[in-house]
Amino acid sequence: MVTELTDSNFNSTVQGAKVPVLVDFSATWCGPCKALAPTIGKVADEYKTRMEVYKVDIEQAPQSSEAFEIVSVPTCIFFKGGKEVERFTGNADLRTIKSYVDRVLAR
Repeated sequence: MVTELTDSNFNSTVQGAKVPVLVDFSATWCGPCKALAPTIGKVADEYKTRMEVYKVDIEQAPQSSEAFEIVSVPTCIFFKGGKEVERFTGNADLRTIKSYVDRVLAR
């Protein structure tokens, strides 16, 4: 289960995380976002003790989306220590996402 963040809890959640964070910015109308969601869920399950995984609906959290200049969905951003350290846009397979995760965890 991937928890959804809102504008009201985005900063406190990301800043307060003790482990790296992956945030999936998406929209309900976005086909590639729907295709990516199960893969993000697998990443959340596999890395649950080493990385927190969240999603943000860009229409429900416009301030957070604007703050990170989300212009295309899906966009996934990795945070470590509350700072953005990596991002990718578009659908990706599990192996590709795990390579991003492993790089972020190795930093």
